[in-house]
Amino acid sequence: MGDIAMTVPVLRQFVKQYPEVSITVLTRGFFEPFFRDIDNVTVYAADVKGKHKGVRGLYKLSKELKSLHLSNPSRSKIDAVADLHNVLRSKILKFFFKNVPFIEINKGRAEKKALTSGESFSQLKTSHQRYADVFEALGFKLDLSRPVFPEKPTLSDGILDILKSESKPWIGIAPFAAFKSKAYHLEKMEIVIEALSKSYKIVLFGGGQKEIVLLNTIASKYKNTVNLAGKLTLAEELDVISNLELMVSMDSGNAHIAAMLGKPVVTLWGVTHPYAGFYPFNQPQEYALLADREKYPLIPSSIYGNNFPEGYEDAIASIKPQDIIDKVKFIIKGLA
Repeated sequence: MGDIAMTVPVLRQFVKQYPEVSITVLTRGFFEPFFRDIDNVTVYAADVKGKHKGVRGLYKLSKELKSLHLSNPSRSKIDAVADLHNVLRSKILKFFFKNVPFIEINKGRAEKKALTSGESFSQLKTSHQRYADVFEALGFKLDLSRPVFPEKPTLSDGILDILKSESKPWIGIAPFAAFKSKAYHLEKMEIVIEALSKSYKIVLFGGGQKEIVLLNTIASKYKNTVNLAGKLTLAEELDVISNLELMVSMDSGNAHIAAMLGKPVVTLWGVTHPYAGFYPFNQPQEYALLADREKYPLIPSSIYGNNFPEGYEDAIASIKPQDIIDKVKFIIKGLA
């Protein structure tokens, strides 16, 4: 999800600079709301667990994509393919598009391996710039400075009823991540929630039944706190995030979703590190709170947080709750 969200601000810049070009985004249908407000961008849903599964399914998918302009006269044929993922499925599709320019992202695997092995420790190219490099290779140079973001939408009565809207600034908190080493301890996050809920409306985000239960329990303990996990569609969650003042997130998809919508994001980092290039789009570096690298000198131990030395699984706990509280208050004060 984070990878998909990181493409969004790049595509916004693309259509701003090349309004005459139409883009078809090939992704899972679930992610279509991410692209809903971008002109000249349509989504084609890949059913990778159904009719587009396997090599034969991908061949069928390639035929469908090539014939899009036949079923819709207003749509031009595919003149080029920008592969922003560079995985096995897209490599197979490349074979079926052998007569069409097809440029793959350079993920910088060697540089990332050097970073996580301790051979080097310096800022790598961002994923956003790697996406832009793909378009430049196709003849479309992109300037990612001066980004544009969508206007925040009006929330429906149903959403406002769930949120029990108040005049306090809304702070989103997404306390989970794909790997334990990237997730801040809940007992420490509760300290943050309790303190911030005295001044702000706290909106909790998550997914999965276990997370829903945990967030419901937390929300029941503190005033001005509501759990949205499991209550809204993805499109509705995007509406809410667009109306936040700020998001607190791990190095995870929610950070990139908030950033793609132009929201300030305070990110918490455990065994991963912003140097790998996955820092949320257009966020000041000082919005990142990092694990204590003096105590955990092998950070970053992996790009995605799935590998770490013994004893490093709790590195993120070296971030103090008060540091998070102070950072949020400092940013909110600056927005006033």
